[in-house]
Amino acid sequence: MISSRRTLVLAVAAAWLLEHVVPFGRLLLYPFTLLATWVHETGHGLAALATGGSFERLRIFWDASGFAEIRGAPGWRVAVMALGGLLAPPIVGAVLLAVARGPRRARIAVAVLAGGLIASLALWVRSPAGFVVVPVTAALFAWAALRWSDDRRVLLAQFVAVTLALDTLGRMVSYAFTSSVVVDGKESASDVAQVAKALGGPAILWGALVVVVALVLLAAGAWVAWRKRPAR
Repeated sequence: MISSRRTLVLAVAAAWLLEHVVPFGRLLLYPFTLLATWVHETGHGLAALATGGSFERLRIFWDASGFAEIRGAPGWRVAVMALGGLLAPPIVGAVLLAVARGPRRARIAVAVLAGGLIASLALWVRSPAGFVVVPVTAALFAWAALRWSDDRRVLLAQFVAVTLALDTLGRMVSYAFTSSVVVDGKESASDVAQVAKALGGPAILWGALVVVVALVLLAAGAWVAWRKRPAR
């Protein structure tokens, strides 16, 4: 079996090449971009539930935008719900980097992802794109957990973690400094704008804070992933 460090390097190299070098590479990354959207919107929903609100529907659109229909009390809870989506991809990416460093852990990680996708499909997903993307991705992860070799399974888990990190450093950095966003062709207030409205202060300050927290999380995950320990 290849080392967890080498697997991490391969995952980073593959993601970077697909993003910047390989023709139609971004098209190949498209399913993972939709996965990042699912993580983001699920983060909003779970934050709503954690603050006593409700998570009604999760919509994913073909342009890789998404919308979580949530309900919650005004004030600081609105900020928590908005931050839940912003920080969900770096949190999940950091956890995957830190945890999925060996065959047993990688199997558990991809199985948990498959289970989470299936649960969200039953409970919240309510859009045509979601009805296609979520079950197909869940089937891929379930297949990987059950049938793939150890090396391929670890590589998949690390690749998902890296693509979530790239999404954070790509889409989220620009998104964190915008006051509005287009979802399914319609303009609405961005998550950072909602945080600023709920808690006060300039949106750009909250955006900078979100980016710093995301980078710290990812750095911590990468540091744990790089530490040389026996893989399990």
